[in-house]
Parts: sequence; C-alpha cells; structure tokens
Amino acid sequence: MDDLQVDLQAIDQMVEVPTILEVICKTTHMGFAAVARVTDSRWVACAVLDNVDFGLKAGGELKVESTICHEIRQSHDLVVIDDVDESPQYRNHHTPAIYGLKSYISVPIIRRDGSFFGTLCAIDPAPHKVDNPETIGMFRLFAKLIASNLDNNADLLQAQVELAEERELSVVREQFVAVLGHDLRNPIASMMAGIRRLDRTEEMSLEDRNVLGLMQSSAIRMRDLVDNVLDFARARLGDGLKLDVVSKAPLRPVLENVVEEIRSVHPHLDIRSNFELDRDVRCDHSRMSQLLSNLIGNAVTHGNSAKPIQIAATTTGGRLELWVANAGEPISDQVKTTLFRPFFRGEVRGSQQGLGLGLYIASEIARVHGGKLSVTSDDSETRFIFTMPL
Repeated sequence: MDDLQVDLQAIDQMVEVPTILEVICKTTHMGFAAVARVTDSRWVACAVLDNVDFGLKAGGELKVESTICHEIRQSHDLVVIDDVDESPQYRNHHTPAIYGLKSYISVPIIRRDGSFFGTLCAIDPAPHKVDNPETIGMFRLFAKLIASNLDNNADLLQAQVELAEERELSVVREQFVAVLGHDLRNPIASMMAGIRRLDRTEEMSLEDRNVLGLMQSSAIRMRDLVDNVLDFARARLGDGLKLDVVSKAPLRPVLENVVEEIRSVHPHLDIRSNFELDRDVRCDHSRMSQLLSNLIGNAVTHGNSAKPIQIAATTTGGRLELWVANAGEPISDQVKTTLFRPFFRGEVRGSQQGLGLGLYIASEIARVHGGKLSVTSDDSETRFIFTMPL
C-alpha cells in the first residue's frame, strides 16, 4: 500500500470527518465540503459531502494545477472568498471559472512535523458570507483536529510496526537461547561425570578436594541455569513445560537426593530436612526435583548463612505440601508482587548473582501440576510453600 492510499484510509477511518463536513455545510450554507490530500502532483478527495451535484466522490481526483489548493500547498495560508465577482484577487482566477464557484474557503491541514497534508475546503455556486472570524476559527479547529488524528494514527501504525519487529526479534532471541542451552547440556553433563569420577579418587590432597568441590558447585550451578533458561524459552515459545508424570513411585528419595547434592556443595550450611510422605505422589519427579532445587538455591543465596535452612514435605489433608524456609531479611510486600516474574531478582546484594529465573520456573512447575507456589516472609523467617492436590 503506497503512502497516498495510507492517507486516504486514515481519513476514511476517522468517524469525526462526516460530522465535520455536515457541520461545515449547515453552518456556512455551502453545498460542497471535502477533505483533500494535496501533493505537488495530485489533488485527491479523501472525504466528500456533495449537496450541489459537483460530481466528485471520495477517491476522485482533480488536476492539482486547476485548484486553489495547489497555491495553498505552497503558501500554507488559508483562502476565503465570499463572492468571486467582488474579489479583486480571484475574480479572474482560473479555478472559479473552471468549476463555476462563487464562494470558497480552504484551510491547510498541517501535520505535527510541519508537513502539508492537504486542505479542508468548501465551495458553492452561490455567494456566501464565510470571511468572518467565527467561520475561519471553526475551519482552523477542524483542520487541527484532522491533523491531530492523522498524527495519532501514524504513531499507532509505527508502534504496531515496532512491536511486530520486537516480537520477531524476541522469538529469534529465545530460539537462540533454547538452542544454546540445549547444546550446553551435554558438555556440562560430561564435566559433572568427570568430577564425580575424580571425587572417588582416594589419594587426593585436602586442597585438591576443595578445588574439586568448587568445580562441582560451579557445574551444578551451570546445569541449573541451563535448565531454567531452557524451560523459560519453552514457555515463551509456546511449548510450555512438559510433564513426565509418574503415578506409582516414592517421591521421598527424589527430594532427599536434591538435599544431599546441595549439602555436598555447601557443607558449611546447616540444611535440615523432614519428609513425611505416607503415600506415592502422582507427579513429574524430575520437575519436583527442579522445583525443590530452585527453592533451596534461593534460600542459600538470600538466607542468613549462620541460621539453618528448613525443608519439609507432607501428604496430609488430600494434598502435597512442600516448603523451604530460611532466616534473613524479610521480603517486602512490594517485592512479593513481582517475585515470581521472569528475570526478577528482588532486593539482592552485588555478590548474589543469577538470572532471576529460579522462582519463576518453580512457580510454573507448580502451575502445570495444578498446584500453587506462595511465600510468607517476616523478621523470623521467609518460607516458600508449594501445595498440590493429591
């Protein structure tokens, strides 16, 4: 669609324009009113009200050189004529002679950037008193209203184009992240396997074992980050989190393995767990492991390292309840409202690094299981609670 068609469509979509033309004709008693798009080579009627059978409809064209609007485009000045025969400037002008008009008024429509769009005009084969402040003020006001609507429409179209481009770019970014994350999983898994093998070596100095522990901590952190990024990309790309539900298998060993892994990485922390699960839980064990790992990781990052991290799970009252609690600074009410959004890290210290995806992914895992992740926080403790109906 070329620029002229865009302009014609913009005027056509303005619900105010027919009313404006009707008010002009009733107020001035002139028989023809129009909004015209005027360029250096074309005069095109965008909207028309014709009560005198002038013969021009919306989309119709006049030779631009035959119109007074051609001169208005060059000067940006309005033209008002009560009676052509009494006008020294226009009694011999070619336009009244060509179109048989006696009265005429045309006001330029100027865009926000100062560019000339066209004119709001009215003509009649009989003389009419239009050269007065009231009529001129009305035309100016209507011309400004049309220009303002044109600018707003252009802004909206530009915003829509930019939004479409941003969405396309966002999808490309997320596809890139998904592919990158997928390609990183295998080398991280190989590195973790190598670390576990080295950890079984008996002849190793204390310094070497400490270095190995740091390597293991970094590898687990990389694995968790990659898993969270992949899950975020899946959710954003529309696939959502996939569940591999296990109906009859104990959940306790899965949760205990998560706790033991984090204990091995953070031996200086007091991590206490109590799992009272008296029945199997129908869920995705891998996802439950990820949920708990993210919650404990959050407690490790934001909790008071001098106080214990408490972890518990129960199957009572027809539901599974799993919670992680830690001491430390309470979470403000303002932060709570955005805590489970992606890339939100809350009130963190400079040393607390992370993408801010852990709690978001945990909440999504809760959601796809038909459960809910919530938080309570005060001066005594912060507790994240996952509940799911059994």
